[in-house]
Amino acid sequence: MSHIALVTLVVRDYDEALSFYTDALGFELVEDTDRGDGSRWVVVRPRGAAAGTGLLLARAKDEGQRASVGAQTGGRVGFFLHTEDFAADHARMLAAGVRFLEEPRHEPYGSVAVFEDLYGNRWDLLQPA
Repeated sequence: MSHIALVTLVVRDYDEALSFYTDALGFELVEDTDRGDGSRWVVVRPRGAAAGTGLLLARAKDEGQRASVGAQTGGRVGFFLHTEDFAADHARMLAAGVRFLEEPRHEPYGSVAVFEDLYGNRWDLLQPA
């Protein structure tokens, strides 16, 4: 086994999730395929990333799944977005309306700030030291 290819993120709506991840975070759309049953196979990943881990944006199908939208990691930071230019990406994301929960911190392991996606899932924007 060489890597994790996809991680599923349960979302309310495909198009609103696509807009956030591509416009606000700057991810690229890898695939958006209609599955013929009202669902889609929607994959995004950070722009320029090689064949690394992508996000499968999966629309919630029932009440149980809808209840998990935004709380898939129990309120903890569950996703870690690495950057090579923390200051530029932080500024771009702020300008795009991304909600940061704290001011940037400079820790021994790197520069970091926690932000929320459009559903409230917590992410670290992180430039490793």
